[in-house]
Amino acid sequence: MQIIIAPARNMKSDPDSLPIQGLPQFLPQTKQILAHMRSLSYDQLHHLWWDCSEKIAIPNYQWVQQMDLYHQLTPALLAFTGLQYQRMAPGVFDEQSLEYVQDHLRILSGFYGLLKPFDGIVPYRLGMGDRAQVEGTKNLYEFWGSCLADELYSQDKLVLNLASQEYAKVIVPYVKGNRQFISCTFVKAENGRFKTQATRAKIARGNMVRYLAEHQANDLAVVKDFNLGYHFDEQVSTPDKLIFVED
Repeated sequence: MQIIIAPARNMKSDPDSLPIQGLPQFLPQTKQILAHMRSLSYDQLHHLWWDCSEKIAIPNYQWVQQMDLYHQLTPALLAFTGLQYQRMAPGVFDEQSLEYVQDHLRILSGFYGLLKPFDGIVPYRLGMGDRAQVEGTKNLYEFWGSCLADELYSQDKLVLNLASQEYAKVIVPYVKGNRQFISCTFVKAENGRFKTQATRAKIARGNMVRYLAEHQANDLAVVKDFNLGYHFDEQVSTPDKLIFVED
C-alpha cells in the first residue's frame, strides 16, 4: 500500500534534526521548473503563478534567484509545517514508524513531483494547482503527466489517498486496469447531512498517517480501524471512498 498526501504551503529549513536519505527522484524536472521560473519577471511570477501579496511574493522571488537544490537540504517530512504535518508529529516517530513512512508514504508536490519522506528538499512556493505553464504545457498537471502515477503504481497496486483534491487530480486520470485508488474522507454529521471542514480534515489526515505508521498498516482493514476522533462508517462508504465520521 502506498499512501499519498499533499504538501503544505508553510515550510521551514531544518537540515540538522534528521539526515536526508537521498535526492528527489524527479529532480531533473524540478530543475526545468526552476529554470523557467528564473526566466520570468517578478510581475509574471507574482501575478501569473503565485497570486499572493507582495509581502509574500518579494522574498519568494528573491529566493528563486538563489535557490540551491543540492545544499542545506531538509527531509521532506520535516520541511512542511502545516496542520497535517503538525498532527502527524514526525519528530517523535520511533524508528519503526520512520522506516514505515519512508517505504509507504509519498508527498505530492507541484515543484518536486513525488517525494519520499527523507528526500532532501529546499523551501519553495508552487502549488500543483497554481497557474504555472512550463515547457509549453497548460499547467502542472499536464507537465507532470502520467509519470507520478506510474511511479506510485510501480511500487504497489493499492494507493490510499489522503491528499487534497488539488493534488489527487495529478493521479486520478491514470487510475486504470488493476490499479486501486482508495480515498479517505473525513466528515461531520450536521442535521442529517455530512460536511467536510477543511481544517478538521487536515488534522484527521495527519492523525491517520501517524496511526498507520504506528500500526505498520499494509491493508485496508487496519485503515478502517482508525478511531482518533472519527469512526469508519461502512454504510455510507463505497469501494473506492472510505468515509470517516467525526465522533
